[in-house]
Parts: sequence; structure tokens; C-alpha cells
Amino acid sequence: MTDIERYEAAPAPVRRQLSPEAQAALAAGRADSTRRAYREDRAAFIAWCAEKGEQPLPATQDLLVEYVTHLTRTPRPRTGRPSAPSSLERILSAITTMHAELDLPRPETKGARTVIAGYKHQLAVDKKPGGKQRQATAALPPALRKMLAALDRDTLIGKRDAAMLLLGYAAATRSSELVSIDIGEPVESDEGYLLSIYRVKMKKYTESAIAYGTNPATCPVRALRSLIAGMREAGRTEGPLFVRIDRHGRVAPPMTRRGKPIGDPSGRLTADAASDVIERLADAAGLEGRWRGHSLRRGFATAAVRGRAPMVRVARQGGWADNSTSLSRYFDEGDPWEDNPVMGL
Repeated sequence: MTDIERYEAAPAPVRRQLSPEAQAALAAGRADSTRRAYREDRAAFIAWCAEKGEQPLPATQDLLVEYVTHLTRTPRPRTGRPSAPSSLERILSAITTMHAELDLPRPETKGARTVIAGYKHQLAVDKKPGGKQRQATAALPPALRKMLAALDRDTLIGKRDAAMLLLGYAAATRSSELVSIDIGEPVESDEGYLLSIYRVKMKKYTESAIAYGTNPATCPVRALRSLIAGMREAGRTEGPLFVRIDRHGRVAPPMTRRGKPIGDPSGRLTADAASDVIERLADAAGLEGRWRGHSLRRGFATAAVRGRAPMVRVARQGGWADNSTSLSRYFDEGDPWEDNPVMGL
């Protein structure tokens, strides 16, 4: 008997479900927001299968085609519209990775992705939401100045919001990266601050140098120093740098829901809360657009590229890989008139 014949004659390996510990270890490799979305996506898929009398696992190609088609036609309660194409891609990923975690064969998704492609095309032709990728508005320096002008920087909450704006911009952070910074982590020097930031997508720490600005009102070093001093006056010398503060200036006031404590006991802001701060300040400044925490990251990338900064330096300051192909999605193309390639032809 040849080796091939012996292999073919051997009994097929028994599939086993991963242990809870192994499943938790796999899940830990994803961002918190992704884990939450995956849980909701998987629960919705299983509930739909139960309603239809279908076996969810392992999922067949036809089942996924039917499910995605259903999602393209079913309004979501929160928006009143079906899921966007990007959400459908995430839902497919949630289902396929669920198979991997349970040691099941990976389902074929080609048919479902064809449905998504056709759905996206039709949305674009009909000029409906979802046909065009939505991105956060880039927070460029003029917008930052207007947002800062809406703050009372003599208050602790004003100091916090100013530092969030300027530090998030100077270090090109994601909201989750920004709120993870602790009071004692920025290291001050004659040139400014050196800050080690854990970049969630790269899954490693990078060093970002936060330099003095020429204008004190928009200087991230001065804003950060002012916040740290204000936190110390409030009795906070350790723990999270960006915390919830009420209108009376109380740091980390307790929050309850139905009599039960909620929120981080230390007062650390969530990534969503940080994004809400940016949105609130943009609204107070009368700015139009889609303002979220990513506005700071996109604003940094756009301004740096327009200022002819070397791409490798832009990448390293903002925690992108040196050869990142995704960096180009973060900056706006430039002034459509000043940079118009038709001019002069």
C-alpha cells in the first residue's frame, strides 16, 4: 500500500468544538467594538434561521444568499433603512468566523458577496444612502479653531475637550486609542510630550511625539499640560486621562440605571463618548458634515499630506504601517480647484 493509499484509508479526523478558553482567546484578538457587533450579528442570524426553520450551522451558500437578500430588503429599526453594504460585509465576516471558532467548514460566500455587489451598485444608481461610502469629515485646522472657540477652557470639562481635540489630532488617534491614555503616560520634555499609544489595528505600541504649536490656542502640549494640572487639582493623579465630568465639574460622578451602577468606575470615557464630544463641539461651532472621533485622524492625515509631509512620517506618527495601503483612504484628495489636473492644459 502506498503512502497516498494509507492516507486515504485512514479514518477522517473527528471535528471538535473549540473550548470556551480557546474561543475567548480568538475573540480577544478583535477590537471591543468588533466583538460587540459580531455578537449582535450572529444572534440575529441564528434568530432568523430559527424563524425560517433553517439549520444555521454549518451555513450553506444558498442560506447565506437568502439571508443577505433578506437584509437588503428589511429596514432596520434604528434607521428605517436596510443595512448598508459595509454592514453586510461585516455580518458575513461574523458568520464565517463563527464557523472557524466552532471548527466547522468555512461556508462559501461568493454568492452572498455577489448579492452585496449588486445591492451596492443599485444604491449608487438610485443615489440612495449606502451607495457611496460614508466617511467622517476631516477635522482640518480651521474647523479645529472653531470648535475650540466654542469651549470655556477655564472649566475642567473645557480643558478635557480641548486636550481631546488637539491630542487626538496631533497623534492621529482612533477614539478607542485616545480614551485608553492614562494621566501618567505622557512624558514631558523640552520639545513637548512623547506618548506611547497602543494602536488597536496594528496591535502594538507606537511612539508619537507631540510638539509645541506656534499658536498657544491650538497647541496640543499646552492643552495637555492644562488638563493634567486640572485633574491634579481635582485630586486625580493616576488613572484615565479622559474621564466623564458633569456640569458641576465633578470627576467620574457615579452613574446608575434602575438603581444599579453602570459605566467604568474610574470614569474613563468610552470610545463612543469621545466621538460624541467631537460631534457636540462641531455642532456648537456650526459645522456641517459627519463629525466623529475619526474626524481627528482624517484631519491629521489630510493636513499632513497637503503640507507635503513624507508619507512614512505621516504613517509612523499616526500608527499606520510604513507601506499601508489604507492610509490613502484617510485623507481628502485636496483642493478640487487648486489641485485640478486640468488647469494649465
